[in-house]
Amino acid sequence: MDNIVFLILRRMRRPLLTLVLVYAVSILGLVLIPGQDAQGQPWHMDFFHAFYFVSFMSTTIGFGEIPYEFTDAQRAWVTVCIYLSVVAWIYAIGTILTLLQDKTFQHAIKERRFAQRIRNMGEAFYILCGYGETGRELALALTERGQHVVVIDLNEDKINLLRLQNLRDYVPALHANARTPRHLLEAGLQHPRCAGIVALTNNNDVNLKIAITAKLLNPDVTVICRADSHAVEANMASFGTDYIIDPFDTFAKYLSTALQTPGLYLLQSWLTARPGTRLADPVYPPTHGHWIIGGYGRFGKAVFKRLKKEDISIAVMEATPEKTGEPRQGVVRGVGTEEETLLEADIQQAVGIVAGTDNDANNLSIVMTARAMTNRLFVIARQNYRENDTLFQAVHADMVMHPSAIVAEKIRVLLATPMLYEFMSLAAYQEEDWACALISRIAGLVDHRVPVIQEFILGDSRHCAVEEALEHGRVVCLGDIMRDPGNRERSLNCIALLRISRNSRELLPGENTELLPGDKLLFCGTRHAFSTMEWILCHGPTLEYVLTGEDKPRSWIWRKLVQRSKK
Repeated sequence: MDNIVFLILRRMRRPLLTLVLVYAVSILGLVLIPGQDAQGQPWHMDFFHAFYFVSFMSTTIGFGEIPYEFTDAQRAWVTVCIYLSVVAWIYAIGTILTLLQDKTFQHAIKERRFAQRIRNMGEAFYILCGYGETGRELALALTERGQHVVVIDLNEDKINLLRLQNLRDYVPALHANARTPRHLLEAGLQHPRCAGIVALTNNNDVNLKIAITAKLLNPDVTVICRADSHAVEANMASFGTDYIIDPFDTFAKYLSTALQTPGLYLLQSWLTARPGTRLADPVYPPTHGHWIIGGYGRFGKAVFKRLKKEDISIAVMEATPEKTGEPRQGVVRGVGTEEETLLEADIQQAVGIVAGTDNDANNLSIVMTARAMTNRLFVIARQNYRENDTLFQAVHADMVMHPSAIVAEKIRVLLATPMLYEFMSLAAYQEEDWACALISRIAGLVDHRVPVIQEFILGDSRHCAVEEALEHGRVVCLGDIMRDPGNRERSLNCIALLRISRNSRELLPGENTELLPGDKLLFCGTRHAFSTMEWILCHGPTLEYVLTGEDKPRSWIWRKLVQRSKK
């Protein structure tokens, strides 16, 4: 609001002063120039009448001469005043029209409307700073789950693109620099319904500034930041940033899991992928033999470090080691798109290759050249831009590393299903057989599609039926709420993954587990199963049926009829 007033005053200062000057001179002239009254006696107009006359003269020319007919001198002066006031008004109106078309003024108006809309929000929301590939995927995923988001981005084209996207929920968006605290406040950083802020820009310094601003102005809000520098990560961690996501380290960790426990990696892929998409095939990266890494930037270093921990032989290809640095063993100088470089890296003996430069064309070329030389390679390709999806699908890499997709997927899990993040952390300590058994159960639930992940909190007021039953001391087991109310002998198509009860955590709780008020439950299954389960938890008679098998009459009339029939 202050900006708008300031802009109006700054732009309208000269037109307003011109109008005031024209009015003042016109009034003064009418006061000084003598007229005549009805008896022909000299008469001077006072300031009030002069102001009154000039006021309507400027807007309604031809209204009349008051209180007496003017003398020739007065009419001559009024003629001059009319032209002066017309020019002054044209100047003022032209300035107003110019102001209305001014981008700065329009941005100030939009900013004010945006801030007003955020102040009126009544449901929990997340602030997304940055609307690149990661921001778009995250906004889409969250709005599909019915969660609200607010977007800030420095690029106006991206904000306009957001308005054209067919998102399920309206997303307020502001074209502004998120590193400015004022814009974060306008986006609702201190709003009581603000659930978290996500810094997704491609600039580490901006993400760092957002994290600092959030922790200083609202320490209780959850802060999630993207960072691809270990120094920036350490800086963010030093003041309590809740989650810091490095896409390169994250993928390297995935690769390590796939090397050690392929079943657990497959389980993670299935549970964290977007529901409804096709289930991923298992991958088995070779754990013995020679690997080649193309590119020794941030991604190459992260993969090199993980492969070294597995005691795997590695050759690194790097065109500019003086910029990126090089491992102790040295590098093969070159990008890897030429046969000579690949031969020097011992491609004939290689079992795996990582095309990990920051250039998609080079990565595709590395893969195609390497496959032309040997066809028994496990291929990992880095995809930097979403627009190249078709090309990377055509190259049929065994694993594709897309930084934006990795960050979006991890943040989506954190914000949409935080219990799944905890489940995967606990599952990492399980054996391979445990993961394979769970994979088999999930495969039996869904038809080659990624299952839906759903959380239930029994203390939630929405689940009034089960809450009331537990408060009255009734025993409700996990298997009871997983019964099909159409036939209680059958179970719904879902699996209980995790139960959190009074700070204790139980993986894959059994059907006989007795539920307690406040329990948090994590399931995977079908949408139909969860809509049915929601009905069981909320509807007393349905819960009663799955608990006892009795379908009690629900209305007064039916109860009377049943009682009479029993007599």
